[in-house]
Order: sequence, then C-alpha cells, then structure tokens
Amino acid sequence: MTTQMNYFKKANILQILVLSLVLNSCGKSETDSDIKDSELPENVLPRMRPLTNEEPKLSESYVTSTRQKIAHFYNKNWPGKSANGAFLVAKNGQIIFEKYDGLANLSKKDSITPTTPLHIASVSKVLTAAAVLKLVNANRLKLDQKVNTILKEFPFPEVTVRMLLNHRSGLRNYAYFTDRDDGVWDRHNRLTNQDILTLLATKDIGLESRTNTRFAYCNTNYAMLALIIEKITKKSYKAAMTEMIFKPLGMKDTFVFDYEKDKDRIVPSYKANRVEIGKDYLDEVYGDKNIYSTVRDLLKFDRARSRKDFLEPALAKQVHVGYSNEREGEKNYGLGIRMINWKTGQNFYFHNGWWHGNTSSYITLPKEQVTIIALSNKMNKSTYNVKKIAPLFGDYPFETDTDE
Repeated sequence: MTTQMNYFKKANILQILVLSLVLNSCGKSETDSDIKDSELPENVLPRMRPLTNEEPKLSESYVTSTRQKIAHFYNKNWPGKSANGAFLVAKNGQIIFEKYDGLANLSKKDSITPTTPLHIASVSKVLTAAAVLKLVNANRLKLDQKVNTILKEFPFPEVTVRMLLNHRSGLRNYAYFTDRDDGVWDRHNRLTNQDILTLLATKDIGLESRTNTRFAYCNTNYAMLALIIEKITKKSYKAAMTEMIFKPLGMKDTFVFDYEKDKDRIVPSYKANRVEIGKDYLDEVYGDKNIYSTVRDLLKFDRARSRKDFLEPALAKQVHVGYSNEREGEKNYGLGIRMINWKTGQNFYFHNGWWHGNTSSYITLPKEQVTIIALSNKMNKSTYNVKKIAPLFGDYPFETDTDE
C-alpha cells in the first residue's frame, strides 16, 4: 500500500512539474528547450508559444523607405480616410506601418484604436485550424480520423478531419440549407453549432458532392471542427481557444463572440452607405467566424504560427500542400490557409473574410517573415487589395500600387 501511495505521489509530482514547465514556457525564445506537445499529460492542452526572438533588426533607412511606399498604397487604396478599420504591415515581427481610421461605432462616435476588437470573419478559420493542428500535434486527434468517431451523430462515414480542414468533405453550407430548404429550420431561432450537427443527422440534408472528389469552400466544415475541438478538449470552443492560443500569446483584445454576453458591447458593422447591419439567426455559429481581434494581436498569432516548433516537421509540411487542384491552376487551399502557387515557384499564403459589413485580410509570407493584416467594420472590398503590397518584400507577380 505504501509503495502504491509513493508511486502516485511521484506521478502527481511529475505532472505538476510538467505543467509548470508548460506554463513557464510562455515568453521564452524559440531557442529555449520546451516540452513537446506529444509529451504533455492528457489533462494539459497544447499551447501556441510566442516568438520573441525578432531578428534580424530592420535598419532605420529600410523602415523609412518601405513605410513611405506603403503609405502611398494606403492613401490610394482608401482615399479620404475611407478605410474605417485597422491596417498593419510587419517584417520579422517589427511593425513597419500601422494605421487606424474611422469609427468603431458611428452613433457613439467611438474611434477605432489599436485595442478595438473587430470581427475577423473567415480569418477565424486560420485560428480554428491552428487549434486543431495543435491537437493533432499532441496526438489527441489524427488528421485522417473519421469525424464520426469523434462526433457520434455525424452521418457521413467517409469524412475525415483533414477533409474538414481542406474543404473536401462535400458538406453543404449551413447558411443555405437552413435558409432555402422549407421545414429544415425556423429562422426566428438562433442556430448553433450543435443544431447544425443535429440537422445533418436528422434531416435529409445530404451532401453537396461526393466526399473527397472536389474542393468546395464551406463554412459547415469549420463549424464541425469547432465541435471537434470541444469534444477533444472537454471545454467550450471559447475556453479552448483562450487556453491554447489567446492567453499564451498575450492576445488580450481577442475573444470568441458569445451572443448573450457580447451582443451589446461588440463593434457593429455597416454597409458601404454607413447603415448598420443587425444580427441574424446565424450569428451564434463559431469556428468558421465569430472571433474578434486586433491587427496587433493577429501579428502575435502569425509570429507564433511561424515558429519552427509550432508543429512537428512532418505535420507542418502538410499544412501548405494544395488540396484543391482538380484541374491545373494557381489558386489552392491547404489546411486552414488559402494559397496561390505560381508556376514560376512563388507561393503566396493568405485568408480573406467577410461577414455582414466586416471584411478582413490576413497575409503571411514565411519566406520573407512578413505579415500583412487589414480589418474593417464597414463593407469595403478594398480590404482585399492589400496583397498588392507583397511585391515590396518578394517576387510576387501582383500589380503594385506602391510607387509614387
């Protein structure tokens, strides 16, 4: 009996020491030795780690010259301070250009500031994918695991976690089958992620296309991934994302929208004519959208995502593989990231978003260690033009608007 007690005491002490190492690893540089995700105790979730070793330092002349070119682009892209949002460009984690224009709330006349959380729309998918990939990295989940082994109600036996991430599941978009199909959903009631799963299981929804036969971008995939995160972590999506990503990276102005708690405090969105867009029955679904953040917080996320130990090498290689080339073309989709793969060898990684009047663009250029982020709460397609800045940093064949 004494031997058993000593064994359990040692086991508990070991778990406490491991947990302490994990918690204390936040803020350490990439060169510090940290415990691997796969070695964590089962009751400890894998966490993203900040990248604090921002080298090499950019020269003052380089920053000044590049900032002037970006400013020229900004003024041309959003003339007359029409952006109504936040915009940031950084290299090696060092901010070269940062701009905040317009109002967070037109009626209250609240200005958009560096700490104003804006709805990042489908850029939320990049963060959802990061959480799923960390769980795969920690051996809590497998990329090619069948979804119905995790979500028992899920009615399509051939769909895997990978197929949700790369949009090859064949699922139908919940926004369409709850809106257009009579008798499926009463739109006077707010739809939840669990509702979507239940509808797939109990209604004759069917597939849009046969599983794994073609790429079809679909929000339902990421609503299901959010449920998988909840099932694996035994926490709400909001709590899991906070514990795994937001808190360890110091993303203090980032949160998952909670309809009841946040509906009256969030930044509203507007049409191009400045008319406010209200909530609708789809505003409670998360995973595909519903993360609010700032450009500075998303820079922290992007830097952490670029750490060499973010994922094990074999898994990391699969993130930027194109899964959407049924026929030859440049546009592609990886695991939670869009890409353009030119025949000349350049690879451009990004994700755009749109929800109500919110638009977003997240661009990550790993080769050049460049991050470009634009967020707006007033409908403005100019948000998506920020890719034209990429030629300032590498050989990307976009028509640029940065020359004087």
